Amino acid sequence: MSESAQMIEGSGSSAEAISEWRRVNPLTVAVQGVRTLASAIIPAAFLLYSAASGSDNKGLALVVPYAIPILLAIIALNLLPAWLGWYRLRYRIGTSDVRLEQGIISRSARSVPYDRIQDVSLEQKLIPRLLGLVQVKFETGAGGKEELTLAYVSEDEGERLRETVRALVEGAEDVSAAPARVGDDNMDLPPMAAGIGESQLLFSMGQRRLFTYGLFSFSLVIFAVLIGAAQQFEFLLPFDVWDYAETWIRDERYAGAGSYVGGLGAGARILGILYLLVSIIAVGLASGVVKTFLRDWEFRLERTAKGFRRRRGLLTKTDVVMPVHRVQALILSTGWLRRRFGWHGLSFISLAQDAGKANHDVAPFARMDEIAPIAKEAGFSLPDETEEWRRPSPDYYWDKALITAFIPAVSAATAISLGYILPGIAAALLGGVLVLRALYLWRYDRHALGPQQVLSRRGWLAPHTKIASRVKLHSVEIAQGPLARWRGYCDLRFGMAGGRFAFNGLTLEDAHKLRSAALESIAAVDFAKLPK
Repeated sequence: MSESAQMIEGSGSSAEAISEWRRVNPLTVAVQGVRTLASAIIPAAFLLYSAASGSDNKGLALVVPYAIPILLAIIALNLLPAWLGWYRLRYRIGTSDVRLEQGIISRSARSVPYDRIQDVSLEQKLIPRLLGLVQVKFETGAGGKEELTLAYVSEDEGERLRETVRALVEGAEDVSAAPARVGDDNMDLPPMAAGIGESQLLFSMGQRRLFTYGLFSFSLVIFAVLIGAAQQFEFLLPFDVWDYAETWIRDERYAGAGSYVGGLGAGARILGILYLLVSIIAVGLASGVVKTFLRDWEFRLERTAKGFRRRRGLLTKTDVVMPVHRVQALILSTGWLRRRFGWHGLSFISLAQDAGKANHDVAPFARMDEIAPIAKEAGFSLPDETEEWRRPSPDYYWDKALITAFIPAVSAATAISLGYILPGIAAALLGGVLVLRALYLWRYDRHALGPQQVLSRRGWLAPHTKIASRVKLHSVEIAQGPLARWRGYCDLRFGMAGGRFAFNGLTLEDAHKLRSAALESIAAVDFAKLPK
């Protein structure tokens, strides 16, 4: 389905050749058709329901013979723009950029140079996956409209696209000399784009691990889903949900329920409360398990010649390859409960994004002995007892505690002065708890500057540790606000390609020492020789 090949100075040098314009897979129209069918079912169901809800069945008898033609007409009206959109969309892989042109009436053309592409990832939602299609995302690290997406191509072509573009991004001379004609099933890929190659499995999660992970991922999102479904499909119900709730409150129907509960014995009330709590916990656990299985099904992290390859997903399958040299930092996290059972999570801070997030989950639910080899492969080492940890300034936490408690203190004073003793006491207790928490965190928040790494540990019940390589630091600065300048502490901020890294509340003496040491390591690095 390709147009005639276009060449720029093709007769002069093969290095100037640009591959021919290609279209995405024709089955893309079928994907749009299935989605259209799903959206057309709702108005069709509404029409049938309106006809059936009449006093007699004459309306239903008149509508049913036309239901299928109406549904087909709706699909046809939506398939035509989908086919025109597919026909008018084309792309090509050039020697210096990826180009995409699209639009039926108003045409748009986009070009993303290779030096801006941070990564190329593949994603498969349920319907494209059934048809053997993938969505190719060229990630620039900026997110939003800066990303370029091709939806959809075949699985083989998506893999070839990823490897070829990555090779061109890396500046492979053999690729630049003879760019591949992506989309040709019989094309010969250059050596660097020949595939991911042999892989070493670093981490995986089976069904038992996923189930355990889901139990620790307690979630009540199902209630939000039910509320959203009630808003979208309330026309299918025999009553208006919100009008019923308003009437129930306005007419004080809850009084009858209260009287019924009041008539129960103490034992029955306790059992009712326990039943309610158990039901909520069961729903939360089930929601967490379902969400975990959908997101992390067949989770695999492999070490390949191209970097770290992570695959996961049940309904939406993602296949991401992260080059090792683009891993800027590690984040080691845990939860207040999973920590007691020895479970932790590891994620990479990379130049690319992972489903809109800056962090890539590489071992979301693992033991420390499983995380250590992954960190080592990325060029990092986990902190041990030999690490020289330092605490921030106590003044920083005192100020933070007083600022945090200001609003509860004012609320408590106001409530007590107005005669609301119990709310005032509650606000005062809340302020006291916040003060104690802020002061207590001083014992656990630490930082360290090692020979190769910068480390920061934050949190008490659910601590998380961030580890960055000193080689990949770009800048270091000391920042002070008015209060910090008066109290004599500051923030030490490290700049790196994947974001910022900060030590908060340091004493000025400590900050200047750490900055001098960091600047020495930055000055010793020739950034022109680092992998891009």
